Amino acid sequence: MARIRNNQGHRTKILNVFMRPFLEQENTQEREAYLKAREIIKPLQDKTWQLAKEIVSRHYTPEDIKMAYHLQNKFDNVNTIAKDSCFHFGFMAEQGDNNLREDEESKYVTKHFDFRLDGNINGQENARQNDFAYAYFRDELKGKVNKGEKCNPDINIEQKWGNGSGEENASNPHWTQTDQANERELGLSGGKENQTSYSREWNNDYELDLIGREYCRDRQIGCDQKEFAILMNWQIAKGQLITCHTKWIETILEQCKVLKAGLRDHVYLEQSIDMAKKMGLTISETDILATTSKGIVVSNTDILNHLASLKNKTQTREQKILARQIYDQAQSQK
Repeated sequence: MARIRNNQGHRTKILNVFMRPFLEQENTQEREAYLKAREIIKPLQDKTWQLAKEIVSRHYTPEDIKMAYHLQNKFDNVNTIAKDSCFHFGFMAEQGDNNLREDEESKYVTKHFDFRLDGNINGQENARQNDFAYAYFRDELKGKVNKGEKCNPDINIEQKWGNGSGEENASNPHWTQTDQANERELGLSGGKENQTSYSREWNNDYELDLIGREYCRDRQIGCDQKEFAILMNWQIAKGQLITCHTKWIETILEQCKVLKAGLRDHVYLEQSIDMAKKMGLTISETDILATTSKGIVVSNTDILNHLASLKNKTQTREQKILARQIYDQAQSQK
């Protein structure tokens, strides 16, 4: 049997369709750290949310909320209460506190805490970000296609990693389009009306009635120093998940860079297959030749079925009714 010569298409498929997914499933320290950080964050957020509710209820009592709704429902010109998920919590730091400079006797220490899926991780109100959502819902985003664009939860890490030289890629259409696909899939863009199940179910768990103007910076809510520290620990844990996701994927990218250089030197397909075998990955020439660059296996049957769908398109009334019945039945079973 003639040896099959390698080409750029084969090398790309071997690396992206077979080798990288294999590397992502390996039990490494970096992957375990990421999985652990992801596992603990939701229970920690739920626990921290209970504390936030206690702090807010001291400031806006149930009686206050009831009266505010009463006035808002009674008068058309009163708009003073709404649901929110982010708050400015703070406390008065005294001498000896680590939050003070040596020349300061006291200072009001405040941070912004946002419980939404794209909430900030640095305590700044206008610092919303998507990295936390991409890290938490990585498995759900992986491989999804939204409006023709393939989602990629690792896109920000990949673009900032660049070619591994320490210089991130410049802004480019691929980065923008993939980021937008991720946002649409998770419901992070377009406001509340465009929320998908991911953002809707997450955000709906963290809403409180608050009295005040529209912007949460106008609502400074006091807490004690111990409560503030608990809130900070949760916010730090969100950032830790992003860090663990980044470090893990960077090790994958570094390995892929080495593999790409090795694959480039392989003249024949069997050389690449042999390298994969030594990694513990079993693939064959048939696997490679029958797989598209997007990881979809294309068989002769798939091709012939597609050809059949391109002709004899006219349907009888009975065929249309039957097709509709099959569709309705499939929808009812979802």
